Amino acid sequence: MSERITRAQIPLSEMTITPGSACQGCGAALAARLAFKALGPNVIRHGIPCCPDSVTMHPRAGGVFEGGGAMLTGTARGLRAIGRTDVKAVGFYGDGGTYDIGFQGLSAAAERNENIFVITKDNEAYMNTGNQRSSATPKYAITSTTPVGPKSRGKDVQKKNIPFIFAAHYVPYVGTASVGYPEDLIAKVNYAKEIEGFRMLIIQSPCPVGWRFDPAKTIEVARAGVQTGIWPLMEIEDGQTFKLNYKPRELKPVTEYLKPQARFRHMTDSEINEIQEFTTNRWQSLLKSDESGQIVI
Repeated sequence: MSERITRAQIPLSEMTITPGSACQGCGAALAARLAFKALGPNVIRHGIPCCPDSVTMHPRAGGVFEGGGAMLTGTARGLRAIGRTDVKAVGFYGDGGTYDIGFQGLSAAAERNENIFVITKDNEAYMNTGNQRSSATPKYAITSTTPVGPKSRGKDVQKKNIPFIFAAHYVPYVGTASVGYPEDLIAKVNYAKEIEGFRMLIIQSPCPVGWRFDPAKTIEVARAGVQTGIWPLMEIEDGQTFKLNYKPRELKPVTEYLKPQARFRHMTDSEINEIQEFTTNRWQSLLKSDESGQIVI
């Protein structure tokens, strides 16, 4: 498991173009900045359609949504063939390219345990094409395809549990991170980049435009996601070994995360209580897994 670092240990060298194509307050751009600072220069970065797509200065291989896993696999095997163990094949994808359209290829690469590192910036919708819902979109969130009206309350099902899905492939490493906790994020990248085999890090990346909050509040929103238990920081190794990286004595109520975001402004007390109960029950399950060191279903 990754070891904590201090703020003074955060690398100073920048590997991203600022601001690139990012919107004001973009959590995904910050995720890229932090992740690639930790990765360093010896990286071939793969991108598929997502936002922001032009933030790094690494050599870039671009392709189609569904081809992310195959592209990374080809690059990793090519590097192995020429003996370049010092260069990493890294994908920086969105939730659509991980949870949905790109899932099949990434699942196949995970099953084969390809020597690739998939970093997913999860902003919980297809933001670069107008905020359509993805399977990463949380329940009750408003998107352009899950509006609120007489017969709709936003998205009607829970977010896909992608960390556990990929952990079920028995890959060496799966982790979650948040732009609100940069030391934890960088520590996980530092750790995972040296592992041989399939690695995945899913980074919560708040989107002020799609989530509808003040762009100055990106870090506050991200930290609230962790502090309420809605976005737990965790690591899973070899499909079973489990660790929670942040365990407050008491979780904050989910309203502290939901209320600042206008995509949840329509929610009733009953709906908020439903999310609170779901979050609390899941957190208790994660605490049991952390206590035992093994995933408890």
